[in-house]
Amino acid sequence: MDIVVNEELKAYIDPLTPDEYEALERSLLAEGCRDALVLWGDVLVDGHNRYGICQKHGLPFQTVQNTRFQSMEDVHLWMIDQHLGRRSVSDFQRGVLALRKREIVAGRRERAKAVPAEASGSAAAEAGATPLPPGESLDSREALARAARLKSNQVVMIEKIQQSAAPEVVAAVRSGDITLSAAAAVASLPVEEQAAAAAAGKDELKQAAKRVREAKRKPAREKDEQAEPADAAAAAQGEDEVAVLRKRVKELESENAALRKQVLALLGKPGQAAAPAAADDADAPF
Repeated sequence: MDIVVNEELKAYIDPLTPDEYEALERSLLAEGCRDALVLWGDVLVDGHNRYGICQKHGLPFQTVQNTRFQSMEDVHLWMIDQHLGRRSVSDFQRGVLALRKREIVAGRRERAKAVPAEASGSAAAEAGATPLPPGESLDSREALARAARLKSNQVVMIEKIQQSAAPEVVAAVRSGDITLSAAAAVASLPVEEQAAAAAAGKDELKQAAKRVREAKRKPAREKDEQAEPADAAAAAQGEDEVAVLRKRVKELESENAALRKQVLALLGKPGQAAAPAAADDADAPF
């Protein structure tokens, strides 16, 4: 049968690096094509590199049909799951695949919500979509991290790279020239600066990532430095206020003591206290 190579499917998964392709070619030439190519009808789903190498060297190969596919989404999900389980796939690639799977699963769930429960089976068949297994939700970063066998912070970085990184930066992280954290840092820059750094080489990309990290740390350091004098001033002001209050307390205590003496004196000599008042009455005009 004639095998159809769908270019969209072929490009759906990141291609092998030149070194990986050469290693696969040497393996096929030495041992033959041991794994069957997966087809959906006459469309090639899995084994594009093996198929190309076998065609190039005239090597025999086997094919197998996957009869569970009902739509191109089914094919995409199957391809994603196959590559998520492969050890040779990089962290970035696994993260990207998990994000793609989340989009497909979310889209299917939204469509399922719009269909009445009693009609969901027929509607799914008409749409050519396989019903989703229960509990397959990738809404949280934790679920994405588990699906991609990554840490949650790695998923955050991959999302940022996907959303903001220039194509040149994405290519650099795919090839392994820079790390996920460096690519996520560079993705904070304007696209023009990202492209210029990538054009200058991986060392410049690393330096750009370093500058971004230092620029983020600088405001925090300045804030701490500004807070220290403010805290010292506040402490000094507090000490001054305490000293003033203590002084005022002593003054009030002295005043209270003096008043207490006057009260005792008045209570001890009532005639003397009344005399001035009588004199004042005598001298007062009628």
